[in-house]
Amino acid sequence: MAAAILIPISFFLVVFAITYLHYSTRNKERLALIEKGADASIFVKGKRERPSAVWKILILNLALLLMGIGSGIVIGGFMGNNLNVDWGVAMSGSIFLMAGTGLLVGFFLTKKMDKED
Repeated sequence: MAAAILIPISFFLVVFAITYLHYSTRNKERLALIEKGADASIFVKGKRERPSAVWKILILNLALLLMGIGSGIVIGGFMGNNLNVDWGVAMSGSIFLMAGTGLLVGFFLTKKMDKED
């Protein structure tokens, strides 16, 4: 019984400790740089001026993944019924192949969207 309550508590404490250390260390680093006279623009140096909207990329990749899974089910059903391939092999193989193809297409389209911006 005691172990059942200790696991969530310890998980919460670990997440809290990592978050606290991250923000306190980042704050100390920034204060040290400001004290030495560094320009404040270095804190946003890695960010682009007009990043692509994250939701557009997420929706695109999710849509292509679901389309790949759907087409994999159709291809697997065709292979299982008409080509006498083992049903489990046909379905799992075609689903994973088409889902991977959809994600690969999504990667290239995302890269193309970033170049246009």
